Parts: sequence; structure tokens; C-alpha cells
Amino acid sequence: MPKPGGASSASTSGRPDQHPLDHAIWRALTSSHARLAEGDGRARRYPAAIAPFAATIDLEPAALRSLLELLGPSDRIALATTAETQLPPAFAVIRRERIDQMVLADPAARALPAGAPIVALSAADVPAMLALAGATQPGPFGPRTIELGDYIGVRRQGALVAMAGERMRLDGFTEISAVCVDAAHRGHGFTADLVRSLAASIAARREVPFLHVFSANRGAIALYRKLGFALRRQMHLAVLERAKLA
Repeated sequence: MPKPGGASSASTSGRPDQHPLDHAIWRALTSSHARLAEGDGRARRYPAAIAPFAATIDLEPAALRSLLELLGPSDRIALATTAETQLPPAFAVIRRERIDQMVLADPAARALPAGAPIVALSAADVPAMLALAGATQPGPFGPRTIELGDYIGVRRQGALVAMAGERMRLDGFTEISAVCVDAAHRGHGFTADLVRSLAASIAARREVPFLHVFSANRGAIALYRKLGFALRRQMHLAVLERAKLA
């Protein structure tokens, strides 16, 4: 199993000192999620109905031109990079945020919950998942996001009140995402149960669980630390659209 925070022998740019999670989106779109990717050898993205994330092999002009071709006139995409990216004027940056990239560092913390009412979610649950994500805003979640990996949830009286799932997958690593709990059902440990359950199933595949959280969300970061996750590095998120012509 890859060591959290360890060096990788290969990377998007071919530099041996870069960690695969420095380029998680690109690596996912060129490996486990290649079947879902739109684009070419310079720039790729997920379909908008799955996720807004995109990546380029580098930041050279040819790659950025390929990225622009993937961006529709009323479309938005999100890049996650290790440094704040300066983009040509053809792009309009509508949001910048710092995000913490965390990996599971304490294997003991992934113990399965005892008696948690966790159920597997399927395409039939997508309307309820979209409603829960819309009410809680855990991050981008679309009608086809469930295609990225396994999703699990908790129901109360038949209603979906909590969920979490797998998003980006690349060699040796799987991201935990869409972690959310309905406001009326917080305080029951559902977040911890769901994250631990996913972490256990990911680790059983000999992969390292990781996740992203806004750096300003101190409450969520504190909870993930209790669940055994540690900061690997900060990343820069940029949400882009085509610049409006004057």
C-alpha cells in the first residue's frame, strides 16, 4: 500500500519528486476514471453531470488551449493545483479557495462502526441523494456523480438522512467525498460511521483513503483528524468559466 505523504516514482510531469495526489484529478481521469473522461492527452474533465473537475497535463499554452475547448459558453470547471494558477485572459476565475488534502494516517481509526444502520446506495437513490446534497452543500454532486464509486447512507423512517461516497480514484488512492448529514439528524455519529465504513472498504482494496476539505472549515478538519486523517498538503482550488467578450 502506498505510504501517506510518501514520494512517488512517477507523476503527471514525469518528475520523481512529486506525489500522485498532487495531480489527483489528472491521474484519476487517465486511469480509473478514463472511461468517463472528456478531452485529450493535454486536458481532461469529468462530464458536467458527474463533477465539475478538470485537469491539464501541465500549464503550457497548448494544454490550456485544450482545457478552454472543454469549457462551454455557460459552463464552469474546477481545477485543484499545488500552487495558485495564473491563467490566460480567455478564462475568468470566479472563485479561489484553499483546500486541505488529508490522508488516512492512523489505520486503527478505520475500524468498522458497531451496529451502524448503513446501507448501500444505488441509482434509484439519486433523487434523494441530490435533495440531501442540495440541503447540506457538501460539495459538487450531480445526477451522475454516483458513477464515480461506491456510495453509502443512513435512513431514518425511510428517508435518506446521511451519506458519503467515493469520488476520485487513482492508482493506490481513493477519495472520500459527499459526506453530509441532514441538520435534523446531526449528533448521532453518522459522519464518523460513514467515513470509517468507506475507509475500511478502501483499505481492504489496499488503497489509501484521502479527502479534501476547505481550509477554513475548522470543525470538519478537527473531526477528520479524530477519525485518523492527517494533512498532507494544502491545495489551491480555482473555479473557472469562459471570459465574457467585451
